[in-house]
Amino acid sequence: MICISNVVKKYHTRHGEVTVLDNINLTICKGEKVGILGLNGSGKSTLIRLISGAEQPNFGSITRKMSVSWPLAFGGAFQGSLTGFDNLRFICRIYGVVVESRIDYVQDFSELGKFLYEPVKTYSSGMRARLAFAISMAVEFDCFLIDEIIAVGDNRFQEKCQQELFEKRKNRAMIMVSHDPHNIKKHCSRFIVLHQGILQEFTDIVTAFEYYQKN
Repeated sequence: MICISNVVKKYHTRHGEVTVLDNINLTICKGEKVGILGLNGSGKSTLIRLISGAEQPNFGSITRKMSVSWPLAFGGAFQGSLTGFDNLRFICRIYGVVVESRIDYVQDFSELGKFLYEPVKTYSSGMRARLAFAISMAVEFDCFLIDEIIAVGDNRFQEKCQQELFEKRKNRAMIMVSHDPHNIKKHCSRFIVLHQGILQEFTDIVTAFEYYQKN
């Protein structure tokens, strides 16, 4: 279970303090698929970062009683001077995974070939994204965080990503944030709209999207 209790997140800007999340409360149980709709700048990515532990709330608490992924396919934390393999080894060490058991999987899935052993700073954006998704799947979690739907590579590779996440791991909890109701409807069973720092939950995607469009 993940329990978000009375969470407030504020940022200091040149124009003063801005409240991005205002007294957020949300509970996600094992295996639940939660979709969160919101406009750009509504705080969706901030909420994902808080749930992952990458940032801390100003007030309130987030209790995690199941393992939680980082935002999928996020490669911003890669060390560019290290090779793809060295980044994999570093992440496996952090999460207590035996790297030797995941090398073949990451190499096959990412389709990087010999470039897995080249510095990440030499990668194209697509190569970095493929490596990030492959490493994301190399470490197993109880709950996966999805900041927008996975759109890595060409259609064939995207289908492979979809199968790996939504089919092979369909028993895991997922929290997906997006501004696309189609993806939320396809993969989620709970529907939430984030607007002006407030979460509003709905019983169906049609009502949620109507509220989302009005705001």
